[in-house]
Amino acid sequence: MLSQWLNMYGLIVVAIILCFLFKVLNVNNSPQKSMFYCRNADFLNQVLKQATILSEPYTPTKLWGYSGHLQTIIQSVISLLHCPLVNGRRYFGRARDGATVTYDLYQPIERYANNDDVTMALCPGICNSSESVYIRRVVYHAQLQGFRVAVLNHVGALKKVAITSPRIFNYGNTADYHMMVSEILKRFPTTKVICVGFSMGGNLVTKYLGERERSEQVIAGISVCQGYDAKETSRYLLGWEGFRRFYFYVMTENIRAILRRYKKELFTEEVKQRFDINERNIWSAATLVELDEEYTRRICGFSSLDEFYRKASCVTYWDNIKVPMIFVNAQDDPIVPPVLLTKVKAAAKKHDNFLYIEQKYGGHLGFYEGGLIYPGPLTWMDRLVVQLSDALVIYSTDEKGKLSYSSSEESAGSASNSNSSSDSETSLTLDQDVAALKKRPSFVCRRRTVSGSLGGGSYKNRLEAF
Repeated sequence: MLSQWLNMYGLIVVAIILCFLFKVLNVNNSPQKSMFYCRNADFLNQVLKQATILSEPYTPTKLWGYSGHLQTIIQSVISLLHCPLVNGRRYFGRARDGATVTYDLYQPIERYANNDDVTMALCPGICNSSESVYIRRVVYHAQLQGFRVAVLNHVGALKKVAITSPRIFNYGNTADYHMMVSEILKRFPTTKVICVGFSMGGNLVTKYLGERERSEQVIAGISVCQGYDAKETSRYLLGWEGFRRFYFYVMTENIRAILRRYKKELFTEEVKQRFDINERNIWSAATLVELDEEYTRRICGFSSLDEFYRKASCVTYWDNIKVPMIFVNAQDDPIVPPVLLTKVKAAAKKHDNFLYIEQKYGGHLGFYEGGLIYPGPLTWMDRLVVQLSDALVIYSTDEKGKLSYSSSEESAGSASNSNSSSDSETSLTLDQDVAALKKRPSFVCRRRTVSGSLGGGSYKNRLEAF
């Protein structure tokens, strides 16, 4: 009788373990290739040609990598075991509203192909900075591939940098990021800039590129794991499905911890009166929505939360983006559910300069790959961002070459129509242009060889970049 009970309990334990493995850890799943949404076949083909990582299935860590929740949660723990040491220099500057803005600059370890000068301008996720481990991994990998990297430190995210104005970072303030990019262009006048954002940083980068036409040296943008619409994202995060409310709680507490840390600087009597802030309501806010209502939208000068979310969301601006833009998301992201990805899919089908890449697995900024339990030192995301940057540099160069050739051809045709005596001269010019194009370095097969203070900026209360 006792042996029967033990056998029964043994079967129950085995059933629970199997249920956990197959329903929670999803160990029966198999690696999948990414899906692509792009209207421009030439753009997609060029990216696939250079970003070879996309031609292969993404293989998550076998035991837990097929769970979006574990990819998201474990990455904050296991990242500490893969934290590369990166050497850079921190620059400080003062925005017009008095805020102290900082960014870290990392020089390339190796030379970029054809000795080109390319800078990746990184914008981290919510409450993150250059000290975040996933940012360090991307920085180090990019340095090895010949990129210079600049990383914005969100105002309030660094404990050792004082708050000198009555605000911290927020979802839609692109002024700090613009300040960093402008300073990079001043320091390196010939560099090409690729804007890269993660999570909330992806929203800021996309919004930044769509607010107005930027310098021609800003050649492209990459967004990873963002939600695109602040109002819709907040609405879904308030629900308990997929434990999204838990992640929303963590984000709320992280921001509230920053507000508490700089309580004296942020909540002076003069500030509370000027912006009609009730400090007690901030400390009692149960969600980030309530915190935004009681603090963020008031500091930013908006009369309503809906107006703030609309102005802060990149979907309001992305129709104006002129440069190539690549968006990346995972289907199993517990913070950005699939329903929020319909807008970016539609946008990719509408705009010739948009490409949307969707991977079935990866969670939120996880994308760990390889191994049974212990993943490899680099994630799929780390490698993908650098390869996409490579592809965007090449695509941008080729597109400018086509425009230059088209422009010279039109000028030649115009000259031919207006003065037939200049036909021979025009023909010579076209022959030279063709020869110049043929002599242009090929980027398909290439090898790599080893080799302060910020300027003035501004911050407008209505979240427009200066």
